[in-house]
Amino acid sequence: MKPAPFAYHRPGTVAEAVRLLAADPDAKVLAGGQSLVPLLSMRLATPSALVDLGGIPGLDAVRVDADGVRVGALARHARVLADDDAAACQPLLRLALGHVAHPTIRNRGTTVGSVVHADPAAEMPVVLRLLGGSVDVEGPAGRRTIGAADLFVGPLETSLHHDEVATSAFFPALPSGGGVAFEEIARRHGDYAMAGVAVVVRREGEQVVDVRAGFVSISDTPVVVDLTDAVARGADPGDAALASLEPTADVHATADYRAHLVRVLTRRVVGAALDDAASRSLTR
Repeated sequence: MKPAPFAYHRPGTVAEAVRLLAADPDAKVLAGGQSLVPLLSMRLATPSALVDLGGIPGLDAVRVDADGVRVGALARHARVLADDDAAACQPLLRLALGHVAHPTIRNRGTTVGSVVHADPAAEMPVVLRLLGGSVDVEGPAGRRTIGAADLFVGPLETSLHHDEVATSAFFPALPSGGGVAFEEIARRHGDYAMAGVAVVVRREGEQVVDVRAGFVSISDTPVVVDLTDAVARGADPGDAALASLEPTADVHATADYRAHLVRVLTRRVVGAALDDAASRSLTR
């Protein structure tokens, strides 16, 4: 099937892109296009116009400092995945990006585009939510920052206004004593996950003071569960996580099977993150 007819705009600045979006309520932003273009081809999305960000200079930067990693709106998954400084600052980025589709998709798809597409089966929205990151956007009223906790409001739905452009996403650095791990289960590598778990932990000496898990393909929006008390009590983190979740069913997996995967993956990934934190403390 071919897309329905649409107008095409390629602005040279973010301000121009904002003006184009504000003038047409049915227009959509195009960045990497790896999520939007298939929807166009299946006519699941029929925008009146596409506003292509590809002609705007400076939006493909990946900047790393002591606070974290800032990823520009046009930075491809492959670019972020290959950035050693970004991986050293926040290793969960590389762990999760390695599970995003296939190399061909990662070479074109953008990390910020994946975040604001808000697919509950995607890895990067969960990573941003788990790390407490944020997205910078620009609209007619100026610039604002949206925290990850306020960004995702439904499946494929965010709190961005129609006439706003996401210009970057910020992923906080791994703190001292921190550790991370990520794992997902899919029928084939690169397929949408039936379930996935990302975990970040923090230790102070021998004491575990923070354990949080984010879940892929479990709920309609990225969900994070605090497992600190369960781990401190020696309880099963998989059972503790499931008590706070209501796995959904779809064509990929039943709700019962997803519940089983939550138990198994959470135990495994929490253990791996704790091991990662311990190994990092030994190398410091």
